[in-house]
Amino acid sequence: MNKEFINKNEWVLVLGGSTGLGLASAQKLALHGMNVIIVHRNRKSEIGQIEENFNNIRNLGVDLISFNIDLLNTKKRDTTVIEIKNHIGQGSIKALIHSVAKGNLKPMVNADQILKNDDFHLTIEAMAISLYDWVTAIFNVQLFGKDTRVISFTSEGNTKAWKNYAAVSAAKVALEAITRSIALEFAPYGIKANCLQPGAVDTQSLRMIPGHEKIVENSVLRNPHNRLTEPNDVANAVYLLCKDEAFWINGCVIPVNGGEHLL
Repeated sequence: MNKEFINKNEWVLVLGGSTGLGLASAQKLALHGMNVIIVHRNRKSEIGQIEENFNNIRNLGVDLISFNIDLLNTKKRDTTVIEIKNHIGQGSIKALIHSVAKGNLKPMVNADQILKNDDFHLTIEAMAISLYDWVTAIFNVQLFGKDTRVISFTSEGNTKAWKNYAAVSAAKVALEAITRSIALEFAPYGIKANCLQPGAVDTQSLRMIPGHEKIVENSVLRNPHNRLTEPNDVANAVYLLCKDEAFWINGCVIPVNGGEHLL
């Protein structure tokens, strides 16, 4: 195992890292020696399993700190950033991973509760604009390193229309646009920004989509490998983007789906 990040006081900040792709990415980078900061929002009933997962990461020989907060709350974000700065001292944020899944999955018509204007606002703020808010908050306190990677997760809903997915689809499009702009405007400061577009992954977020069984079935049929994308598949791509050799990849939307997008 190549632990290229060990003993460098380099950190990954994962927004939404208690489960799914965020947690898998944190685990993968920790395996290679990167320290971990996780910002998440979970109920008390879920904390036991989450802390067990966090301790498993610590057992890999890295430092891990976590914050169970509303990452959309401006005051809590600013307080958390200061706590991070105090904790890591002379260290730096090598990677910021945006894995926030907080949105409305409502139909547009023929339902008791249809999608409304406010639902779009909440979803786009949580799943897109929060990336910019956290990047600027970390940048303003000079916590980014000289060669930083900003990575976010989009989906095929960026171009395809799925029932009940309109607000999330709009958020994914906004997320990609914000990522491209970060890639352009923060490039002089050593920051590279890219979106990964996984295939269907069996996560809590996917299971919340009404009719997700059809999405899973269709994804397996379309995939040349006849299986779903797994969290570790995506985490491996995150790791590759964090390596020194990936420094020239910037402003891209990269499929990570085994070729599922080909059909």
